Amino acid sequence: MLSVNEAITTLLSQARCLAGSEACDLFEALGRTLAGDVVATIDVPPADNSAMDGYALRRADWAGAEQPLPLSQRVTAGSVPGELAPGTAARIFTGAEVPGSADTVVMQEHCEGTSESVRILHCPPEGANIRRRGQDISVGQKVLSAGQRLRSQDLGLAASLGVASVSVRQRLKVAILSTGDELVEPGESAGPGQIYNSNRFTMKGQLAAWGFDVVDLGVARDRLEVVRECMTRAAEQADVIITSGGVSVGEEDHVKDVVESLGSLDLWRIAIKPGKPFAFGQVLGKPFIGLPGNPVSVFVTLLVIARPYLLACQGIADTTVQPVAGFSGFAKKASQREDYLRVRATESGLELFPNQSSGVLFSACWGDGFVRQKAAEVIEEGGRVDYLPFGLFD
Repeated sequence: MLSVNEAITTLLSQARCLAGSEACDLFEALGRTLAGDVVATIDVPPADNSAMDGYALRRADWAGAEQPLPLSQRVTAGSVPGELAPGTAARIFTGAEVPGSADTVVMQEHCEGTSESVRILHCPPEGANIRRRGQDISVGQKVLSAGQRLRSQDLGLAASLGVASVSVRQRLKVAILSTGDELVEPGESAGPGQIYNSNRFTMKGQLAAWGFDVVDLGVARDRLEVVRECMTRAAEQADVIITSGGVSVGEEDHVKDVVESLGSLDLWRIAIKPGKPFAFGQVLGKPFIGLPGNPVSVFVTLLVIARPYLLACQGIADTTVQPVAGFSGFAKKASQREDYLRVRATESGLELFPNQSSGVLFSACWGDGFVRQKAAEVIEEGGRVDYLPFGLFD
């Protein structure tokens, strides 16, 4: 079996951006992936401006607190000031452009002013309280890079440059397919031997949260010809195919056989717990990811192994997740595989859900992250561990 790192490295070595590009209005660009760099065509701010309400003057014109300066103009944000007359001051407000020749702004708390003049009680050094042109962004500066997902602050930054639309990657189309005769849909009656299909909703919800277009092909029953027909449709309709179940070694697990007949199975079985029967290959030229059938295994392998590959196919440059240091509130013996334990943070440390079975999906809802227990690692109560809050996988 490959280690988790080896599996991720293998997938990423075969990843290529599968999404084209399109123009996107800035209002609709949250969470989208930039297809090209955003380079500043203006300075921000576009001119020297005041950092506060007060008075603008030439520092050399201040002769002391007892010597008032006449006011020659009043400058508000959005107005265009004139040149500052020698020996005068200008009333100025936060964000307003500093008049030409003025080199200092004094906050109004250090002044006594009338409508005609102002006494500067304490004058700061030359250059004080002025935000210089281009101090935030200068012309020609790359401010956003191709391959990054746009956050709200990124949209604000682009807007500050006057950018109305950006070039983004089209949304990756991911086909999902659940397999198994035992599956019934929520709202239907579950008979003997049947269970409700939770994996369909876990997969669809997580893929949508990552910004992909999901092609939901429903459920394929455990018959070779049915699985083959569904996989063929998936390859026709999507960029990437993801299945849950059917990749183990049982006589009714047909996904593995279909993949090998329609393409190739390049990777199968990972040293991860839960989720060992994870598969990767291609079907009719389209990348294929086979997730296990147990619900926690689906959740773990989708986040830990499939996510980096899918993001790379979307054109996202940085797919890494770095754990944070946590302190264990439990002890656990070593595992032969890399174990992703469902935990939640408490004041006394990371608390372990008591049942770590791959079928107990409630553990992923009760918890707020994973403790990554490396193969052969012993966890001691109070010891430092690798903690992966679920938010890292957003």
